[in-house]
Amino acid sequence: MPRLAIAQIRPSKGDYAANVARIGGVLAQIAGVEPKVDLLVTPETSTSGYFVEGGVRDVAVTAGTLLRDLAEQHRAVKAPPRRLDVAIGFYELFQNHYFNSCLYATLGGKKPEVRHVHRKVFLPTYGVFDEERFVDRGQGIQAFDTGFGARAAILICEDAWHSLSGTIAALDGAQLILVPSASPARGSGTADDGVRLPASVVRWERVIRGLAEEHGVFVAYASLVGFEGGKGFPGGSLVVSPIGDIIVRGPLFEEAVLTVDVNFDELTHARADSPLLADLQTVVPHLIKNLGMRDAGGGKRKPARVKFDPATDGATARRIPPPASRIPMVGGGAAGDPLEIDVELARRWLVNFLRDEVVVRRGFKKGIVGLSGGVDSALTAYLGVEALGRENVVGVRMPYRTSSRDSLEHAQLVIDKLGIPSLTVDISAAVDGYIAQVGGEQAVDPGRKGNVMARERALVLFDLSAKYQALPLGTGNKSERLLGYFTWHADDSPPVNPLGDLFKTQVWALARHLGVPEVILSKPATADLIQGQTDEEDFGISYQKADRILYYLIRGFRPEEIVARGFTAREVELVRKRLDSTHWKRRLPTVAVMSQTAIGEFYLRPVDY
Repeated sequence: MPRLAIAQIRPSKGDYAANVARIGGVLAQIAGVEPKVDLLVTPETSTSGYFVEGGVRDVAVTAGTLLRDLAEQHRAVKAPPRRLDVAIGFYELFQNHYFNSCLYATLGGKKPEVRHVHRKVFLPTYGVFDEERFVDRGQGIQAFDTGFGARAAILICEDAWHSLSGTIAALDGAQLILVPSASPARGSGTADDGVRLPASVVRWERVIRGLAEEHGVFVAYASLVGFEGGKGFPGGSLVVSPIGDIIVRGPLFEEAVLTVDVNFDELTHARADSPLLADLQTVVPHLIKNLGMRDAGGGKRKPARVKFDPATDGATARRIPPPASRIPMVGGGAAGDPLEIDVELARRWLVNFLRDEVVVRRGFKKGIVGLSGGVDSALTAYLGVEALGRENVVGVRMPYRTSSRDSLEHAQLVIDKLGIPSLTVDISAAVDGYIAQVGGEQAVDPGRKGNVMARERALVLFDLSAKYQALPLGTGNKSERLLGYFTWHADDSPPVNPLGDLFKTQVWALARHLGVPEVILSKPATADLIQGQTDEEDFGISYQKADRILYYLIRGFRPEEIVARGFTAREVELVRKRLDSTHWKRRLPTVAVMSQTAIGEFYLRPVDY
């Protein structure tokens, strides 16, 4: 009975040598496992990380190079190296083209052997993906013989979303389908067995289970972990049986090696009980023959004509009477709150994000947070402490002479409750000194002065970042970002922001779950740049309404469709105008493109490369 191992690993971005060595560490880890492991599977692009963009050319290698390097790692294992099959996701250089590929090889024995290389066929170019810009498409899907006697096939990530891919593999004799994946987590949901997971992971489980059950095959799904540019790969790798049952599930957001024994005799029983593959073997040739358009001669094509019997006059047929009673209708109730989040899943997600981005990706041990006394900065501090430890989060109070006393006290309340190191920097002299240089109080309006205060706080935070070797942690929420309610190059300047994809109402919910003091949660939100100022008075609408209108607008709903959901036309227009007029604040400075190497247009490298 073969034993499979799935290593859901966190690659070092762009470091091929380090990642091959990491895989070598897994080879050493499984070397002494009994019964022995027959196949090790790693996720998509596990030798480089996924979002390398224009860096593909830096990390791509030939299949032969990867085979050589893996073989050296295998030979270096202290335990006597045994024959082992490996399926490794990597960016491939093949015949002067780049591909997103998976190498299947047998290590050990007299000579390592490449058994198959699958090149990803379906390249996503939507949402966060732009894969086809950097690699070429593969041209086929086929099964191959493994080193342990079974027949397998590989589908890389999006390949598996197209049911035809699994059908082709199964019809070619695959008993085991490997699905290496690098799919970022999105949303929250509930798996069929009641486990709370990111919504994208729930959907993946349904795809993998359907793939296995329809074709009567085992499916091993290997999912990347770690964060790249804020996009979190969730892990949650799976092995699914031929009847669609989950045999083993990997943890979320953590590295792990999953092992499972696979009994291929189960395929026989599964295919006998549900002969769907036999149906496909019989019917597919006929379906393919009639697929698409038929040649009408002369090079023209026309749709195939559908044959059917015409209706008779009904003289001998019984007419269908109308129903004697109304059929009851079910469903159609009002949808739940679209902004409701799974707060515990969000907590785990953001803690892992901070730990990964601050420590693993950027090499810092500490984080620094500007504490305003509001809920956003308090929540960032709470998350930072859980991710980095209380001794590694520095809280900074930065009052101006007109700042609310509540702001100072509530910031100190967070510092005391978390037990973090802190300091207070009064920015009054710096701000007043500048204002005096440009005309004095009478010449500077309150909004302009507020921007000076916000930028002075950013200056303090980044200077103290250098002093304490602590990465600044952002506190801006999604509502503020979409409404443009922040000072450009100030509030938005920290390089890592855990709250940037949470609406204000979601920040409140998560903060309450983490235990942020109620006095902070219940007070009106304010930037505290102008005395007496509150966010909602500035907006002319509450966060409860604005967040929901924003939710619908960024999903492409038309204003009239949003009004139909219980908002006034004035409210929708108010939010829409703010959203549409502040796009520039959410972008880097616009640069005149004059060459074919313009940064961010042609010369593309991700921020964490």
